[in-house]
Amino acid sequence: MISLTTAYAFITVSFVLCLAPGPDNIFVLTQSALYGRVKGYLVTLGLCTGLIVHSLVVALGFAALLKTSPIAITLLKVIGAGYLSYLGWLSLNAAQNSLTSSESVSLSPLQLYRRGIIMNVTNPKVTIFFLAFLPQFTNPQQGQAAQQIMLLGSLFILITFVTFGVIAFLAGSLGSWLNQSPKAQQYLNRIAGLVFIALALNLLFSDIG
Repeated sequence: MISLTTAYAFITVSFVLCLAPGPDNIFVLTQSALYGRVKGYLVTLGLCTGLIVHSLVVALGFAALLKTSPIAITLLKVIGAGYLSYLGWLSLNAAQNSLTSSESVSLSPLQLYRRGIIMNVTNPKVTIFFLAFLPQFTNPQQGQAAQQIMLLGSLFILITFVTFGVIAFLAGSLGSWLNQSPKAQQYLNRIAGLVFIALALNLLFSDIG
């Protein structure tokens, strides 16, 4: 278990971190604007599922191995950047097509959920962040470190879901209004495509130490 003081400090810091502009909340924002708030929630759920994987990796000690393995980090970065580039290509390609309701591409809930998982799991920066962040709030006198890390990871996931859910709601409302105009939807797709490509380049060329 962790103390209430530690929990309060962790929750406060986590909320600030979730609100800071980053790949995940930008991803939720663009997807919600394109597909609506409900589907934005599904993307958020996928991202949070990915955070479960990162929490387990840190708790089991694999993150330390990942941090010292340039090959593993490079492989994950290439996979993640490739997937984001693919999403960018899809969005840019959609912007060139007719945007009538009969021709628009409708992604299933599973596709959006899976998109969030892949986006998160293939980003080794999240694992390294968890490795540096979560252990700071553990205390050897309060139980096993692995259990404390899983508890802290669960708290972070809950905070992420709430914060990103608000982002999805706001962006989905804006997207619903913009999507009434085919021209606005074209711009939304182009912006989303450029965002995906920028995130891919940022991940590919980032220094993860």
